[in-house]
Formats: sequence, C-alpha cells, structure tokens
Amino acid sequence: MSSHLSLAWGPCGLNVTGCRGYRERHVYRVGGCPHYQFMRSLQWQQKPFSVHAMSQDLQHREEGENGAGLYTREWAREDLSAGTLSVHGGERDGRPRVSDSLTTPIVQTSTYTFKNTEELIAYQEGRYGSYEYGRYGNPTTRTAEEKIRVLEGADDCLISSSGMNSATTMLLALLPAGGHIVTTTDCYRRTRQFIQTVLPKMGITATVIDPADMGALEAALKKQKVSLFFSESPTNPYLRCVDVQTISSLCHAHGAVVCIDSTFATPINQRALEFGADLVLHSATKYLAGHNDVLAGAIAGKADLLAAVRSMHNVLGGTIDPNAAWLLLRGMKTLALRVNHQNASAMELARRLEAHPKISRVHYPGLQSHPDHKIAIEQMGGYGGVVSFEVDGGLWETAKVVDSVRIPYIAPSLGGVESLIEQPTVVSYWDQGPEKRAEYGIKDNLIRYSCGVECVEDLWRDICQALDKI
Repeated sequence: MSSHLSLAWGPCGLNVTGCRGYRERHVYRVGGCPHYQFMRSLQWQQKPFSVHAMSQDLQHREEGENGAGLYTREWAREDLSAGTLSVHGGERDGRPRVSDSLTTPIVQTSTYTFKNTEELIAYQEGRYGSYEYGRYGNPTTRTAEEKIRVLEGADDCLISSSGMNSATTMLLALLPAGGHIVTTTDCYRRTRQFIQTVLPKMGITATVIDPADMGALEAALKKQKVSLFFSESPTNPYLRCVDVQTISSLCHAHGAVVCIDSTFATPINQRALEFGADLVLHSATKYLAGHNDVLAGAIAGKADLLAAVRSMHNVLGGTIDPNAAWLLLRGMKTLALRVNHQNASAMELARRLEAHPKISRVHYPGLQSHPDHKIAIEQMGGYGGVVSFEVDGGLWETAKVVDSVRIPYIAPSLGGVESLIEQPTVVSYWDQGPEKRAEYGIKDNLIRYSCGVECVEDLWRDICQALDKI
C-alpha cells in the first residue's frame, strides 16, 4: 500500500500536575496527544515517517507504547506453567491499545509497575510521568479531575471518596493548630459537626455568622487570626447565598483563604473562583455525577492550596474507586443538560408554590422574596434545582405531604435525575430534639424538594394532589 499520511512522533507539549506534584508529560502518539495519561511516555525522539497500512516502524512504536519490549522474556507456553500463564498471559507481552477509545477507560488497578530501577528513580525525581500507587492517583480519576478543573476555571482539582471527605481533608490541611475559621449558620449538619466537635481538639476555634452579615465577618477578621472562611452558596437547606466577591476581598486583606461549597450551584450556575474564592468544593455525589449511583467529592482552586490538600489526602486516604470516578466522568457529560432542565423546573415550582394557599413560605434564590436574590442575580447564571418550602401546618401535616407525593422518592440527597423529597426535621435532625432544631433554624414544617429531570407539569400536579391531602 502506498504512503498516504505523513506524521511525526512527539510530545503534545501539554504539561499536567501529577499525583505527587510533579509536572508530567503526556504520552507520545501519532497525530498528537489524546489528553489522557493511560500509557507511559517512553521519551522517543521526534522522527518523521510515513504511515502505511501498518508499517514496521509504526508497529514497533505501537508495541513499545503498549508495553511490548518492556520485558525480555516471551511469555510462551513451552517454558511456563499454566498457573503462571493464568496470571501473566496476554498481558506482559503487550496490552490492548486504549488511547484511541472514544470513552475514557476504567483503569482498575491499585498499583503501577516500572520496567526497571532507572525508570523508577526517574519517576521519583519528576523526570518520568506515571503513577506509583492507587492512593496517589489514577488515570481515570485524573481525567475526571481535569474535567472539573476546566469547568471551574481552576489550577488543579482533587477528587475523593465523598463530599465530606473533601471538606474534612481540606479543613485539616489548611487550618493550623490553634487556628480560627469563619463559617455560616445555615450549612450541612455533618460539616457543622466536624467544625464544632473535631477541630476544637486541635485548638481550632470558629466564628459562625449569618450568610449576609458582612459586619460580623469584618469583626471576626479583626479580632481573630482567621485562616479560612468556609461556606456553602447556596446553603443547605434554606438556599442562602453569600456575596463571594465581598467576602473574598475582606478575607484576602487579612490573609484568610476563602472556600465556597458550590454543590447546590454547580459550575453551570456559578463559578466562585471568578468572584475571588480560592477554592471551590463539591459533593460530586449530587449534580456532578447526577444519577444517584456514586459517592464522590471534589475540591478545585489554586495550585498551592490544592498541593497542601493533596498531600493531606495522600496521608488520610479517602481515595475514590476508579469505577466510581468513571461514573462521575460519564455523569458530567450531561451536566449542563440536566442542570438547565432542573433550574427551569425548580424556578417554575417555586413560583407556583409561592402562590399556593397551603404554603406559608418558599425559599429559592430565583424569587424576589428571597433575602439574597440580588446576590444570586449577580453571581449565578441559574438558581439550582432545589426548592425548600414551608407547609402551612405542623410536623405531621408536613409529613403527610411528603408521604403523599407519588413521583419523588423520600431520600436524603439531591441533584440526580430522579426527584427527591425530604423533611429535614425527620431525615437529618430527628435525633436533635425540638430545642436543638430551633437553635439550628430547622422548622418542622420545612420540606426540601430536589427536582429531577421529569416533566415539571407532572411534578406540579403531584405536589398539588399531595397538598390537597391536608
């Protein structure tokens, strides 16, 4: 066959930060880089050559890329037992080429190999791009991290096994012993629990402010040596929005880091880093994965801060499984489609609920009645798929509404394709008692409704028939 295409072998020139903080080279391939580091870079020299149907030159390079030639022994049946061949056969002489796969492969491994000591030393010194051990990195996970990084406009991203793991690892990495954190009143219960019960064991104290009280933030910054400001925006469950730009300006003037939990917003609706935040955190279990089938957390932001968090992560663990990382990666492909639909559904439900005679109050940033509506307009492109509302009744009337809906599942999560409904008093705070719930601002008649991707008219009819039951 005659030559029909002239190409060159060489690096793509794109550098990425590796799992140990080194700058890694991407793989060499015909026609450029696949942007995934599934194969080792063998540091070939640039050499133009012609591609035939499969020239010997190309075949040799393909074999080198995929592992053939890394081992001098041929794994032949005549000199090895069946037991050994069952372990190594079909793999040590060269593995299937994966870099041209349309979908990112799942690299289901706990450790990585090196062909010799020289290569291992080169890796340790940052001259050879690869991975060492599953807790420090994985190609599938790294691809998902890169997708979140570009979505948020961050320097780097780290994915972990859950949103709480991302949050606690970040707090432990960035708060010094005896340090001080500022957070907000309306927040996820387990985050509050960690700040109030675990951090004090290291002498770390906290100031808790209303999400809109910038005066209280200024006072805390002047009185305390604040290391970190950490808040959700929108918050859980009342969907309060913090002024990220103002907070970042105030905190940076006093040397404090700003981390915004953007789980309820997603990068489709809000990019907190663009408003001055240093870090943005996600429970990727929710909207990013989007299908209620995976647990994951992510934190993205400035490279130096991520390096500190990654270092702590490597010690603590909390590593996401490669299959879960792949599910997250797949889910994010439809993120904009899902979130835009959920935005529209939640906005419509919020408007109608606000006019319903059996609803006393609706909490949704897209409504003019919301206390942080102006902030939401300035920093959000959409207002999210969660609506919180208060039924005109008590604990059991509200429970009856929850029990009477037919479409949403009663479940403690949000952001997936299925609509979910919960009564925070029952799901998250039942063990706290009325007085403690009142202290946290959790009302017995509060419902949190997470819109899925169902037809909004179906959701509305279902809510109406449930409200008719009380």
